[in-house]
Amino acid sequence: MKSLLSVFRYIRNYPGLVVSYFTFNILSAIFGLVSLGLLSPFLMLIFKQGDAFKSVAGGGSFFAKANPVNYFKEWMYGLINQPGGSVKALLVICLVVLGAILLKNFCAYMAMYFLNPIRNRILNDMRSHMYGKVLQLPVGYFTEQRKGDIMSRLSNDLADVEGSTVSVLESVFREPITILLFFLYMVILSPQLTLFLVIFLPIAGFILGRIGRSLKKENRQVLQQFGLLFSTIEETIGGMRIIKAFNAEKRIQKKFEEENEQMFILKNRANRRRDLASPVSEALGITAVLCVLWYGGRLVLSNDPGFSLNAGDFLAYIAIFTQLIQPLKSLSNASYNIQKGAASIERIETLINETVDIKEAKNPIELQSFSNAIEFKNVGFSYGDKIILKNINLKVEKGKTIALVGSSGAGKSTLVDLVPRFIDAGTGELLIDGINIRDYSLQSVRNQMGIVTQEPVLFNDSIAHNILLAKPGASIEEVKQAARIANAAGFIEGKEMGYDTNIGERGLKLSGGERQRLTIARAVLKNPPILILDEATSSLDTESERLVQDAINNLMTNRTSIVIAHRLSTIRHADEIIVLQKGEIVERGTHESLIALNGFYKRLVDMQEVK
Repeated sequence: MKSLLSVFRYIRNYPGLVVSYFTFNILSAIFGLVSLGLLSPFLMLIFKQGDAFKSVAGGGSFFAKANPVNYFKEWMYGLINQPGGSVKALLVICLVVLGAILLKNFCAYMAMYFLNPIRNRILNDMRSHMYGKVLQLPVGYFTEQRKGDIMSRLSNDLADVEGSTVSVLESVFREPITILLFFLYMVILSPQLTLFLVIFLPIAGFILGRIGRSLKKENRQVLQQFGLLFSTIEETIGGMRIIKAFNAEKRIQKKFEEENEQMFILKNRANRRRDLASPVSEALGITAVLCVLWYGGRLVLSNDPGFSLNAGDFLAYIAIFTQLIQPLKSLSNASYNIQKGAASIERIETLINETVDIKEAKNPIELQSFSNAIEFKNVGFSYGDKIILKNINLKVEKGKTIALVGSSGAGKSTLVDLVPRFIDAGTGELLIDGINIRDYSLQSVRNQMGIVTQEPVLFNDSIAHNILLAKPGASIEEVKQAARIANAAGFIEGKEMGYDTNIGERGLKLSGGERQRLTIARAVLKNPPILILDEATSSLDTESERLVQDAINNLMTNRTSIVIAHRLSTIRHADEIIVLQKGEIVERGTHESLIALNGFYKRLVDMQEVK
């Protein structure tokens, strides 16, 4: 029941709704019990056993005194002895039963009225917590995890929780109350018969429990397979051009069909286990009814005054017990559904409880402005046993441009990811203005930085809103000025909707050069003192490259810049060029001094010039 405990953590945030729900549930169960309890006097009246109404409460056993219906029977005895009393008594019983049934259903509706917001709040809170966690997790987490699996947890797993665990909250909360009240009244009616049931029911519960536990394992496999399937779909949509270019449709289709077939097999297996719950619980319920009829009938026919049971109470007992079967069955099915949803809850909880490696200090310093230098002191970083950076010592003074070059996998991106604290150094320390970056608040550090990546990151929104991401409170004039500096104003104003133009998912309605200039405009609007540039022109045509490079030059004016360079011709005028190889700085200097050194940098330049 760990999955239910996870749900209860959300429920406790809404005590008013929970109290109201339980209050109306208890009232509904009480009124339902009243309507069934009056079956005994009704039958006794119909079958003209009015004398049996005498002294059933006053001088009887403890259980007779505890039965409130017996006091009603005594009152009925007085009414029956009046002229036309039997008809009056019958009318009174019918009216009381009608009132009890109306009140029971009113309270049942009110209970659901308060339960619905509880269920919807649980799902909303889970969704918000998962999404918030995704935003908190470090960038490195998303390189290790499949995006499709994360999306599956936000969609399929949450839907599974809604359809299983959350949907059975009504049964989990309501049925135990009904079962408890009905069971107590059954004890009052016949403790011997109820003791007989207490021995039988645990056997039935054990059988149902064994089936339910196996369902959790089956459903976990279904969810894992769904995450794999979701990832394949996401990769297919994202890589459609390549799939078509290499005529790989049949191979991709075959891979998908194999995964889909595995999903079919796993779901069939899980559904068969789930569907076994209803017939098994019904068969056990019918068996219990027959046992009650057999043993209860013996008590009715018994002449022993200490163990006998009158016919009216026995029929009332049967009616109450049959009404108890449905709550027990619902609770049994709820148990199966909870087991089914347990795997989804575990996957959701795993995401929510994922460790966030990038943590703020307890009392962080606010970095109000950047005034001196960024300094790497003996910085090292590793992914597991793989060393990415080793003994990096580098000082980036304010207003200087530092370029990072090196072959693929040399550690350039990892080095720049340390500056906005997307990751933290494993060894050594990174200082900003002489203070360890970990002592600053994350927000204040990132407020001082602007980032332009090689692959433009844009959102399915208007041009203006994509630029405003950097500074939400900026005016439209500031947005236009940023666009002019980024050489983007021309193509924006040439569109029919201008700055209100929707650019589509990932900005695919724009060309590569237009997308890149929008990201530069976004950085311009933020006006940060520190820039991190992952060569933004490497995948553009000549004309777009010139426009984007001009925009970058405008952006870099009077700013501290750290540039990852792929095209070495774009960083000839950098104040210092850092050459990385296998995570270490192997050369450093200006373009001219490195060319004169005739080392690794010179070989990189020669290779690009040959191309």
